[in-house]
Order: sequence, then C-alpha cells, then structure tokens
Amino acid sequence: MTTQAFATALRETDAPARGVVPQKLEFKSGNEAAALAARDIGFHLMGYFPITPSTEVAENLSKMRAEGQHEIVMVAGDGEHGAAGICYGAALGGGRVLNATSSQGLLYALEQLPVQAGTRVPMVLNIAARAISGPLDIRGDHSDIYYALNTGWIMLCARDPQAVYDLNFAAVKIGEHRDVRLPVIVAYDGFFTSHQKRRIQVFDDLDAIRRFLGERPPMPTPLDIEHPTTFGPYMNDPDLINNKVQLSEAMEAARRVIPEVLAELEKMTGRAYPMLDAYRIDDAEVATVLINSAAETAKETADQMRAQGAKVGVLSPNVLRPFPAEEFRRALKHVKAVTIGDRADSYGAGGGNLSLEVRAAIQIDPENYTRVLSRIYGLGGKDFYAADAGQFFAQALAAAKSGRVDEPFAYYGATPGRPDTAPRTGLPPITAAEIPRGMAQIQRDPVTGRLKVELQPLWKMTEVPNRIGPGHGACPGCGAFPTLHQVYNAMEGDVVVLFQTGCAMVVTTGYPTTAHRINYIHNLFQNGAATLSGLVEMYHERIRRGELPGSKDITFVMISGDGGMDIGMGPALGAANRNHRMMILEYDNQGYMNTGAQLSYSTPFGHRTSTSEVGTALSGKRYHHKDTAQIFAACHVPYVFTASEGYPEDLMRKVAKGQWYAKNEGLVYGKILSFCPLNWRTTDDATQPVLQAAIDCCFFPLYEIEHGHTTLTYDPEATGRRRPVADWLSLMGKTRHLTRPENAEIVAGIQAETDRRWARMKAMHEHPLL
Repeated sequence: MTTQAFATALRETDAPARGVVPQKLEFKSGNEAAALAARDIGFHLMGYFPITPSTEVAENLSKMRAEGQHEIVMVAGDGEHGAAGICYGAALGGGRVLNATSSQGLLYALEQLPVQAGTRVPMVLNIAARAISGPLDIRGDHSDIYYALNTGWIMLCARDPQAVYDLNFAAVKIGEHRDVRLPVIVAYDGFFTSHQKRRIQVFDDLDAIRRFLGERPPMPTPLDIEHPTTFGPYMNDPDLINNKVQLSEAMEAARRVIPEVLAELEKMTGRAYPMLDAYRIDDAEVATVLINSAAETAKETADQMRAQGAKVGVLSPNVLRPFPAEEFRRALKHVKAVTIGDRADSYGAGGGNLSLEVRAAIQIDPENYTRVLSRIYGLGGKDFYAADAGQFFAQALAAAKSGRVDEPFAYYGATPGRPDTAPRTGLPPITAAEIPRGMAQIQRDPVTGRLKVELQPLWKMTEVPNRIGPGHGACPGCGAFPTLHQVYNAMEGDVVVLFQTGCAMVVTTGYPTTAHRINYIHNLFQNGAATLSGLVEMYHERIRRGELPGSKDITFVMISGDGGMDIGMGPALGAANRNHRMMILEYDNQGYMNTGAQLSYSTPFGHRTSTSEVGTALSGKRYHHKDTAQIFAACHVPYVFTASEGYPEDLMRKVAKGQWYAKNEGLVYGKILSFCPLNWRTTDDATQPVLQAAIDCCFFPLYEIEHGHTTLTYDPEATGRRRPVADWLSLMGKTRHLTRPENAEIVAGIQAETDRRWARMKAMHEHPLL
C-alpha cells in the first residue's frame, strides 16, 4: 500500500493504527490543521499578517487563545515584511516561532528569508500557496513557493489536511536538529487544501508530542547576556562563500535528517512520508509528476487506467528542499516517458522549477532515457480534474510509444484567443466636459490664507454623473461607495484614481468587467502611494517636455481602506514627505475587511476581530488604534482632514479643499469613517446611529489641519450632544461584549483614552500655532 493510500485508509477507519500513540478524529481544513498543530506544539510566538488564503491559521489560533486553549503570543505585524522580522527576532530569542502567509505576503517577506537561513535560526512558516499578482488572483497555484526555493529554507509539501498537521511537527524537529538548524516551510495548496475539510487524526497524548519534539536545543541568542554575540555581521569576500558553504552543508545534512525524523513520526502516527511519494511506479512505463493536491487526483486516474491495462504511476515530492534528486533518478530509471506538471512557470526557461529540476536530476544518470514533457497547468486556481490527469498520462504514453517528444514544453488548459473578437466595451467614459463646474466654490481668505468653500445644495449634486457605475459587488450597507460618491461629487475635472487592494478594489474590477468610468490603476497595499507618486511626477515632467498638453486638468487620487494604512504606511509617508501633488483618501472601516475582518492598527481597543477574538480569556484587541491623520499632519503636508460619510456637506467641503491643495501645493490626506455592517455586526441600515455615536462620543472627531492649523469642524460638546463612549460600543455586535459588567474596566480605559485625545484636539483647535 502506498503512503497516501495508507494515510487515507487510516483516517477512514476512524481509529489509529496499532503501535502508535493515542489519536482522535477531527474534521478539519488544512488551515485548521495547521492551527491545531501549532496549539499542540506550543509555539512561543506567532508573528503574522493576514492574507488570503492562509489567514485562517491566525484566526483559528486567535479563537483558541481567547478561550485559553494555548499560550502562544500572537503579534500582528504592520505587513508581511514586518511579520517576518518579528519572527526572526523572536526566533533569535530562543523560542519556537510560527508564521503563516501566502502569495504577495511571501514575496513581501522574501527579503527576510535568506537573512534567517543565513544566520541559521529555525522556525516554521506555513504557506497556503496562492497565485502571484499581477493581475490579482486569490486562488491557488505554486508561483509563490517557487520564489522561496533559493532562500535556504527547507520546504516540505503537504498534500492534504492530515499532512499539514503531521508535517508541522516534523518541521520543528528537522529545523532544530543540531546538524541542520534551518527554518522550515510547510507548503500546501491554497483553497484546495487550506479550505478543504477532511477527517484527520490528531494527537491525544501531549506527553508523546513532548517526547517527540524534546526541548528546543540551546543556540546562540542575544538574550544570553553573559556571552555577547554579533548576529548578522557585515561580510564580504572571501568570507561570504564560506558562509554559503555552511548553509549548503546544512541543507545536505537535512537529506539525512529528514528521512530519520519522518520515520520517527511514522512510528508515532502510522503515517509514512517518504521524501518522494511513489504511487504504482515500480512497473510503470509512464508517469506524471505533480506537487500536492493534484497528485491525489492523478492517483485516482492512475487506478482507472491501470484497470484498463495501462502501466502508469504518479510521483509527488513530500520534500522540495532539499530536492530529492536521487529519489527521482531511482523512480524514473525504467520509466519511458513522464509528464511533469508545474503550477507556475519559470518564464523563458522551457518549464517550471519542478520540471527543470527533475530533468537536471535524471540527466546525471547516463542510463536514463526517460522522455520528459513539461506542462504548465492549474494557474490561478484553475481546477485539475481526473480527465486532465488522463491527458497528462496520454501525452506521456504517446511519447513512450513514438520514442520522441513532439512538444517538450506547453501550457495546458489555456483558452485559445479569437482574433475576430475584441474586449467587451464597458460603461461609457466620463469626460471632463460632462462634469458640472462650480459644485464647490473656493476662495482663499486673504488674512488667514485658509480656503473657504461654499457648496451647492445637495439636490444640485445629483447632476454630477457617477464616476463609479452601478452593479459593483459590495455588501449591502457598505460605506465605501456612499463615501466615494460624495468624494466624486465634490471633485471637478479629470480624475485618475489608484485603488490599493481592498474591498472597494475587488468588488469593482472583476475581470472582464469594471465599474470605473475613469482611468483606474491598482497596486498592492504596500506600494500604492509610491506608484501614484511616480505617475504624478511623470505627468508633470511630460508636460514640461511638451509631450502632453499643459491644459490637461488632472487630479490624482489614491483610495485606501481595509487597513491599507498599516502595510502601506511607509510608502504613503514617503509620498507625504516628498509632497507630491496628489490626494490619499482612506475609508476607515477599522479592520482588514477584505480578508475577513482581521485586526488592523486602525482597529480600536477592545473591538472583536477574527484575530482579536473574544472569549473567556481575552476580550478583543489589546491596544489602542493609531491616529493616522496626526501622523500625516506631522509630515507638514498642506492639508489633512477627517470626515464621515454621515456628514456629507462637511466631507465634500474638505474634499473640494483637498483637490485645490493637491493641484496647487502638494499632498493631501483624508481619513473618512466608513460603515461596515457585515464586520461591525450591525444591521445593514444602522449607518446613521452608529456613525453619529462614534462622532458624538468624540472617538472620531471631525477636524481639518490646514497649513499646520487645526480646526474642529464639529464639536459635540458645544451642541450638548456629547455621549459616553459606551453608548457607541453598545450599538455594534463587535463591541457589545464590552458592555458586560466584567469589562467595565476596559470601557473605562477606552473612555479615558478618548477623553485624552479629545482634550488634546480641543487644545490644538484653540491654540493659534497648532
């Protein structure tokens, strides 16, 4: 019986095999299995940043932490790069460390990976593999993990939720081995495995886990004050090559250590994980090579074809680094032809990484005459069915029969283009001539230098055509689009808009349609402001050179939200310090709503998110939100404001001012409180009372900072509408737990911090220099 067949059979019996440690049956997804393994391992710390589809690992651990089921310290990074740094520092501290990420998150963290491998500091990183942008795709392929192959990290491949659970234990023990001391990746397929639920066996004997893992062996640490050590010295030639030799030797040592650890794991669980999973390969004439979940589909097809007399087999590595080259040479020695499927391309190389490395492995054997077909398949989460596996086998059979490969490299499953068709026309564009002028009349006060804005009546604003068309996919009650409509109503002339990744981006641009009737750009959370600033400067430079007409009247606007001013803060502050003529508008919905309402630095104290859960041990987020408007004001940009979708005249006056400043002086930042009923856990029509309460309790003050001078534009105390912050908290499901008597101290702390910030704001309003 093969490895996978044995593991499946074990799970189907609902009981552990003889001679193994006690286990119990669970019904879990791959992400849930990773979280269970983390709980059972008892990591010291998890540094993380949410990204689909790996986010559920942190979410599940947060739920368990809130109920007191583990003591892992969970530290939310400002982005995946920051999370990787948190993990590196924690691992240097001598404890066991965990992270989980996917796709762009892995690439954003990538710089940190070779640093950690080069200093030989072990930890575990779960990757729910997902397609790399662009264009943006949240479904699974292997384009992200292929980027990590040359970082010096060991990489284990988990084909199903059971393997995700098991290999996390192996990863800890392998990485900590004295001859290895390397960080380890456990890679599994995004959505196919991360969200697929299967019956799995989990340990029911914590002592057995402790015996298997042992204590983390002592390693040099900056916390050992008596033995000072320099970690990460400056190193040039001739020393760097010696460091890399040591890293290579550690990876070679892993070739010996990994089978030993996996054999020990098999004795505990009854489940075997050889370096290379070989299914019905002993007498196979042809084979297919695939990574992770697709290999399981191919095994079913192999069984069907065997029943019809075809001698076919499947190879699938459980370990990708170190690459099991010798195992592939042995397995393919007598195979006439093999189709190797890669869920990512190494563009221009004639195959993906798996294909290239298998070919490199077998060419060393002078007696190997296997014909190799390289196929790129399943990109962006495109399903791989039994019929597709059948095609892979059929192509290999044809090559084996003819003795030649007619098409060594090809994409499989792409849709042929049709020269006789053109892209579907979207909504008609809006020209500057169609935008009514004078909706906001702006004059500069000759004494103060500040702008005064007079708006047309709101009914008059209905003449302004919507720059975002109807038919987007936002949730009922979503505040982002009322906010955007108010913003666009107050703006004149041509507008070029850049959306960072987030809800507003995802629901308006699902290919091949778009809801935007103006020029729209997308870039990722972490680099939107930098991208737009480059476009702004190119625009002005091309005008200077006479390449564009100087009469063009363009306003450049970046739309951020869903926590985008966490991961995107650095480039945004860079743009602010350079003072580009552009606007940054943030719809503040207090969390990472596009990935499932995870904790953001914009999330207020005590609020429940999917990574700051509420339970018997914890009551939501444990630190206060950051004041983004004040941070931008510290950059001394011309204009900063806060607003709310519930105060349209106030919002539109500030946007009109912002457009004037962005076109004439420099960068403008606006923070707009935006309703999210789904994740604030309210009814869809609760916008007005919830936002009004947030403003009246002074949690979200409405003000502007014009050339360094602060002006409150709404004072609830002056109108007798000031309310306690508890009134606001009681209106939302995400904060209703705070109204229970046992949380009175937390509410008192929130009230005290709100009072402090409000008093500071009033003092700035009253001071002539602030």
